[in-house]
Amino acid sequence: MILVDSSVWIDYFRGTQTAQTEKLDDLLRSEPIAVGDLILTEVLQGFGSERDFNEAKRLLTTLQVVELGGQDVAIQAARNFRILRGQGITVRKTIDTLIATWCIENGFPLLYSDRDFDPFVQHLGLRCALLDA
Repeated sequence: MILVDSSVWIDYFRGTQTAQTEKLDDLLRSEPIAVGDLILTEVLQGFGSERDFNEAKRLLTTLQVVELGGQDVAIQAARNFRILRGQGITVRKTIDTLIATWCIENGFPLLYSDRDFDPFVQHLGLRCALLDA
């Protein structure tokens, strides 16, 4: 199973063609995909019309929705943030630290297009779904 970040879902719903949205298209036809509860919020809050909101909600909630937080993930996310900061890397969004940490702790590859996840791949073992064969 693969977790898909809001950065990819947003491009997907906008019709933007990227390597990540093409991978998502393939995954939707062939593999189980998970969406995190926090990712669900990030994606759905961006829709202007009720119709588009409901269509996206209908699609996203047919996938496995996973809870990304909790005490253990929160503590490990803080550790991961501190590890990266100690290497001179500052992750801009706490939610990205939680998402990356949840994936690392649960062994899920992450499909993303947000560069904030790159240090988690390079230094902490996050698996990038675009690179996983």
